[in-house]
Amino acid sequence: MTVTMSDLYTSRTERTAAIVSRQEPVVYPDPVGSQPLSKAQLRDYEGNGFLLLPDLFNAQEVQALLGNVEAMSSDPGILSREEAVVEKGSQAVRSIFRVHELSELIARLVRDPRVLDVARQILGSDVYVHQSRANLKPGFTGKEFYWHSDFETWHIEDGMPQMRALSCSVLLTDNNVCNGPLMLVPGSHRQFISCTGQTPDDHYKESLRKQEYGVPDPISLRLLVDQGGIEAITAKAGSVIFFDCNTLHGSASNISPWPRANVFTVYNSVENSVGDPKQGLTPRPAHVATRGQFAALKPLNGPLLES
Repeated sequence: MTVTMSDLYTSRTERTAAIVSRQEPVVYPDPVGSQPLSKAQLRDYEGNGFLLLPDLFNAQEVQALLGNVEAMSSDPGILSREEAVVEKGSQAVRSIFRVHELSELIARLVRDPRVLDVARQILGSDVYVHQSRANLKPGFTGKEFYWHSDFETWHIEDGMPQMRALSCSVLLTDNNVCNGPLMLVPGSHRQFISCTGQTPDDHYKESLRKQEYGVPDPISLRLLVDQGGIEAITAKAGSVIFFDCNTLHGSASNISPWPRANVFTVYNSVENSVGDPKQGLTPRPAHVATRGQFAALKPLNGPLLES
C-alpha cells in the first residue's frame, strides 16, 4: 500500500484561512564555503526572519548597478519582453525579471561572495537563483506591494517543496520612511498563513502587478502583527536586506519625490528545487521561476566591477 503525505502548507483551496506552524529550520546546519555572518547575526536572522547588512556595496558599485537598471528600464528591446512588468493603468516600469541573465553586471552581482556566501551559510547548502528582478518605485507614482509570504506563492504556483529559500535585496537608492521602504513582520516566518481563494491559471500576469490571491486575510495578518509588530527598513544605498522566504512583507506606495530601486535575488537551496505546481496549475514561465536548471552558483572570483 502506498501512503501519500498530505501537504503541510495547503493554501488557496475551498477551506477557510488557517495559520500553520513552520516545520523546517530557519538557519540550516553545516554551511558550505565561508561563513560571513557572526553567531549574533544568525540569531537575529533566525529570530526575526530578516537581517540588514549596512553599506555592503560601495558608492561606485551602487552607481554602476543603478545605471545598469535604469538603462534596462528604458531599453525598447527589454521593455517589449515579458520580463518587463508595467504598472496597471500606466507604462511605468514596476519590475524587470531575469535580470541576472539580461545583465552581465547583475550576473556577477548574484555570485558576489558578499551576498552569495550569506545565502549559502543560512541555507546550509549550495544555492541557485530561483528568481531575480529589479524593482522600481519612481517618485510620486511608485505603487505598493501588498502583504504576502513569498513561500506561499512559490509553493503553490512553482512547486517549491520546503521553506529553504531566502530573498536578497540590494538597495540601489536610499530607503527612507517616506519612499515606500520594505516593511516586514518580525517572527512571522515561523507561521504559514493558508490563504483563501482558488488561483486562476496564468495568475502571474496579474499578480506581478497587483496580487489578489495568496495574500493573508486581515485576521491572520493582525494576529501576526500583534505578536511581532511591523519594521520598516530604512537604510542607505549599498545596504542589503536578507529575509526568509516565509517572512510576511510588503511596501506602501511612494508619494515622495525620492525614487526607490533595488535588485532582488531569490536564492534557493539546490536540495529544494521546484517540482510541479499545486492544484494542477500550469508552471509559471522560466523568467519568473527557474525550472530545470538548478546548477549551484560558483562564487565570483574577483571584484564586482571589472576594470
